[in-house]
Amino acid sequence: MTRTLYLFCSAAPPVFDVAKVIEAAQARGWDVCLGLTPTAARWLQSSLDGLAALTGHPVRSEYKLPGEPDVWPKADVIVFAPSTFNSVNEWALGLTTKFVVGVVAEGIGKGIPTVAMPCVNAAYAQHPAFERSVETLRAAGVTVLYGEGGFVPNEPGQGRPSEYPWELALDAATAVGRRPDSGV
Repeated sequence: MTRTLYLFCSAAPPVFDVAKVIEAAQARGWDVCLGLTPTAARWLQSSLDGLAALTGHPVRSEYKLPGEPDVWPKADVIVFAPSTFNSVNEWALGLTTKFVVGVVAEGIGKGIPTVAMPCVNAAYAQHPAFERSVETLRAAGVTVLYGEGGFVPNEPGQGRPSEYPWELALDAATAVGRRPDSGV
């Protein structure tokens, strides 16, 4: 049985590797649906049609209109990576003006296993709201891959997007997405 992974991305440099991540997730047996923040969608504008072809689903960055049908299958797991300082804080506060943040906020209440891996620099990580937001999400049951065993911030201007640990996020999705009744 195919399982569905919602892959959500904020506008951080690792987002430019999302096609490779989709292919890696598909190789693990996931049916991938890609959701982007509006800025990430703008960054990837020239690739959106190709990404939709790769996933077999429309790429979404906005809420559907009332009465429109859902165009994606239901999620078995959500991965929100890279998730920026802004997205993590919005999510923890329940500020859902962005489609992807709204889905993950609602996903907590629906019990959808969710993995988040931030992508922030060390200066943002020092802001007191960020650590509170990470703890809020963890307390709500979100697997947050941040710190030891997850994403470790770089100094401002020293980002290394090619070293973003995408495999950790996919490994965590597989772990939290196992169905107890199927062994999958």
